[in-house]
Amino acid sequence: MTSTGFTKHAQDGKARSGVIQTPRGEIRTPAFMPVGTAATVKAMMPESVASTGADILLGNTYHLMLRPTAERIAKLGGLHKFMNWDKPILTDSGGFQVMSLAGLRKLTERGVTFKSHIDGSKHEITPERSMEIQELLGSDIVMCFDECPALPADRDRIASSMRMSMRWAKRSREAFGDRPGHMLFGIQQGGLEQDFRQESAEALREIGFDGYAVGGLAVGEGQEAMFSTLDFATDMLPEDKPRYLMGVGKPDDIVGAVARGIDMMDCVLPSRSGRTGQVFTRMGVLNIKNARHMDDPRPLDENCSCPACQNYSRAYLHHVFRSQEIISSMLLTWHNLQYYQDIMAGMREAIAAGRFTQWQADFHAGRAQGDIDPL
Repeated sequence: MTSTGFTKHAQDGKARSGVIQTPRGEIRTPAFMPVGTAATVKAMMPESVASTGADILLGNTYHLMLRPTAERIAKLGGLHKFMNWDKPILTDSGGFQVMSLAGLRKLTERGVTFKSHIDGSKHEITPERSMEIQELLGSDIVMCFDECPALPADRDRIASSMRMSMRWAKRSREAFGDRPGHMLFGIQQGGLEQDFRQESAEALREIGFDGYAVGGLAVGEGQEAMFSTLDFATDMLPEDKPRYLMGVGKPDDIVGAVARGIDMMDCVLPSRSGRTGQVFTRMGVLNIKNARHMDDPRPLDENCSCPACQNYSRAYLHHVFRSQEIISSMLLTWHNLQYYQDIMAGMREAIAAGRFTQWQADFHAGRAQGDIDPL
């Protein structure tokens, strides 16, 4: 079996490019992970996702635990076989739902008891159960179970939450055990507080993980506060391990995170936006439902290789979106995912060539110019 590991190939400022090795293939970093919450990236076939350049997907422990259940997926051969994706999969731990479904859960030192948002049935996730679910799913990268408060929150709340997450990280590590070919990532917490981030990083380093995530950001604090926190938080994590910023984000969030030393990110934004008619391009964001596109024979972005841009006009995409045709979600999601993967490929190339600063300037200048003029 191929061993797991991380190799850094180049660095330009704090930005790094490299490769995470897994038995199911290499993950080129910086990497963006499309989100396949319920064992599918909405409106996309797995081979279509792969064609955009994605090396890895994210699956959701909480949602898959409820439906169709981790036990059923294991019986059917594991998550890769179940969803027909033979590349690596990272599964989150269920910890984000501890925050996002606060009205449906009870939190104790032992873990979290949820009421299912589907049918109201009761379920418990503990660090041990989270590790068990993720093992049943067969994910290549497993996240330890954590809890984070929505921001803003007071220092006492952030401190107690972070320290419990560190105790849960230790229990997650013990429950994960020795699983060759699979990686376990710890999650740094501490809100926007530098001293708590340092305390969390030290606790995680002492436990020892295969990779380290920055958690508890992109939860309402705004981009400026997030970047200010990443300016110090990322440096606290080991240089020789991958660093993952959870739940981020918009294109400029991603570029700013890579500039601060982040290697991996995930977000529902490209697929969710595709379904609502929001399109990301090199010239900024456009809304396909606007009437200005109704008679426009041009592509969304003439420099994009995706099928939406290669084969269809803005006029057609406007029509199928307005008509609520399923092909609209498919094509616009494909385009957005392609755009995100093109950003990652561009950054990897720029870091390797030592011109990341210039690449960033060109990226921001392109997006600032805005969409092409209407006909």
